[in-house]
Amino acid sequence: MTLRSEGKPGRVLVTGHKGFTGRYVATALRSAGYEVLGLAEQPEDLDSTSVNLLDRAGVARAINTARPDAVIHLAAIAFVAHGDVDEMYRTNVVGTRHLMESLAALRERPRAVLLASSANVYGNSDVELLSESVAPSPANDYAVSKLAMEYMAKLWSDRLPLIFARPFNYTGVGQAENFLLPKIVSHFQRGERTIELGNIDVARDFQDVRFVADAYVRLLSANAAGQTVNLCSGTSVSLMQVIAMMQEIAGYEIEVRVNPAFIRGNEVARLTGDNRRLQSLIGPLDIIPLRTTLEWMFDNPLPAR
Repeated sequence: MTLRSEGKPGRVLVTGHKGFTGRYVATALRSAGYEVLGLAEQPEDLDSTSVNLLDRAGVARAINTARPDAVIHLAAIAFVAHGDVDEMYRTNVVGTRHLMESLAALRERPRAVLLASSANVYGNSDVELLSESVAPSPANDYAVSKLAMEYMAKLWSDRLPLIFARPFNYTGVGQAENFLLPKIVSHFQRGERTIELGNIDVARDFQDVRFVADAYVRLLSANAAGQTVNLCSGTSVSLMQVIAMMQEIAGYEIEVRVNPAFIRGNEVARLTGDNRRLQSLIGPLDIIPLRTTLEWMFDNPLPAR
């Protein structure tokens, strides 16, 4: 499948294009020759006012104006510990439904619609390597909202070519410090000698946001409609291993203190993904080592607020 016709680049609508992941996805799309549109009042002007997914009529107008060849749906509340659970469910489920409804109503429907879900849907599993065939067992509201989004969106699978992407944890320059790895990196950037963390025994399959963005773009032109796909490296790293890498990068040791207030209930202990399906769809994977990502982040601190 191609998103190009008559020599013109495809038009790809990115919801959440102003967010952390969206900025990298927009860059990757442009590098691949696509035209990037936003879910906005003026879709071709990425600086124009974004449309709230909960504004059903506004979403319909933006989609009718954009008429995209493909969609990458990133807009969501993506912070597990987000304080407003009602907002999380509304945005992640109802907002996505508004998008599905508007896309299905187009005279010429998109040739690929990629929905960003999350590996958090697997929850706590005794399976050592999580493939897409592992039954979901979400352990927090964020994961439940993402799984609910998947089930809801499948109601439109007879009208839209849906791809369900389940990225494992990823990070990079520009991610907010309320996420764990940017928090750790920022402590070392400031030269702090102590850091308070929650459960230090957790391990995650961390990825680089640039890898994730590239995979999203490549999936658009893969034969992936109807597929659920993990985005992961296949290797998990514990928080103490992350601390050890940062100590080598920064050149000093830091004292780690466990703060019970930072320990979340129903914490997923380990997430390690199986990436064989992704590789079968898009070809060889350009996995970026976590240490390379941490060095990139350490060398590019966020501007002081």
